[in-house]
Amino acid sequence: MARYDVTPAELAALLDGEPAYRARQVWEGLRRGDAPEDLTPLPRVLRARLAAEPALAPSLREDTAVETDDGDTVKWRWALADGRLIETVLMHYAGRTTVCVSSQAGCAMACGFCATGQAGFERNLTTGEIVEQVVRAGAEARRTGRRVSNVVFMGMGEPLANLDRVWPAIERMHGDLGLSARHLTVSTIGIVPGIRRLASLPLPVNLAVSLHAADDALRDELVPVNRRYPLEALLEACRAWVDAKGRRLSFEWALIAGVNDRAGDAARLAELAREVRAHVNLIPLNPTPGYAVRGTPAAGVRAFRDLLESLGVNATVRRNRGTDIDAACGQLAAAGAGRVPPPRRRADRPD
Repeated sequence: MARYDVTPAELAALLDGEPAYRARQVWEGLRRGDAPEDLTPLPRVLRARLAAEPALAPSLREDTAVETDDGDTVKWRWALADGRLIETVLMHYAGRTTVCVSSQAGCAMACGFCATGQAGFERNLTTGEIVEQVVRAGAEARRTGRRVSNVVFMGMGEPLANLDRVWPAIERMHGDLGLSARHLTVSTIGIVPGIRRLASLPLPVNLAVSLHAADDALRDELVPVNRRYPLEALLEACRAWVDAKGRRLSFEWALIAGVNDRAGDAARLAELAREVRAHVNLIPLNPTPGYAVRGTPAAGVRAFRDLLESLGVNATVRRNRGTDIDAACGQLAAAGAGRVPPPRRRADRPD
């Protein structure tokens, strides 16, 4: 157990003998991302005791932080207590600030175009390790006068393969950090039992399915888990989720030059999207050292979007963020493991 695995009740137990308001002071400080030793409303002796409490030790140690020149994207590589590396990305947009969190160290889904999939699976993250990513990113956002409004589970790992820890993290983001459930998005490569389970859970979070191919032959090649959960089963689970939640589903589609960006690919994708009333989010593929094929050029991305829209599908193009700082999923962790050259470190800046 570490700092953000502790519940308010457990925190109160750690503070047994102290006035009840002390637990509230500590809890509010932890929500802000303050370390126990920095909670100046507390007596110095109590701060020292809490700082030495193993249950309140941080889960994440900053290993590397990198930032785009415009400051709109910050990416951290965190070292966990066991030395494993994970990533978190903070992205500022007009009108919102989004945190992209990891749910696993590594990933077992083995998608060849993904740097995390190339690295393989190490372990599931705990609930506290997931929540702490949001808290630490939130503290950075406040430093620049912003606040986190959205969280997407699109970092390292497959969230629905770790739902027993991801869902409590979602509940804590909603209940303890005050984030709207409608601003929380779970992305999956297509774990059918997890989608069905997510449909039965109470909070109306968003679901994004990383589709990438609209026929089983190509999807088997790009997304190996499709051999276990083929498109027919995946679409049936998506329909069940839409029926249960009444929310718009998203299909994520990483555009790979000459692989899934042809007119026939668009026609097949449009057919599936119309079937479940899905929005399509097009993602120009970020380059990774382990995947030789390149992303579709900008003109091809626009043409693919326009074709989808002509076929009656709402489609948007996700702006690539932080390509210059290895902000694609898994790239910075791979650099830390020596598999790719490291990016430049974030420059130290005054507060």
